[in-house]
Amino acid sequence: MEIIVNGDPLEVSEGITNIEELIQELRLEKKSLIVEHNQTILKKEKHKETAISEGDRLEIVHFVGGG
Repeated sequence: MEIIVNGDPLEVSEGITNIEELIQELRLEKKSLIVEHNQTILKKEKHKETAISEGDRLEIVHFVGGG
């Protein structure tokens, strides 16, 4: 299945069915992040219940500390 993540096409396995699984696949689960799914910002509590489908558009932003 192909989705768009941060403007780039990304092929994900059919086993990835929701936002939480995608975040784990991308190894971002330990980061503070914001996910926008098809132009809707999701609360973290919604990641597990939000399904992803062919052609979905996601923006994933994580915070970087520093000075």
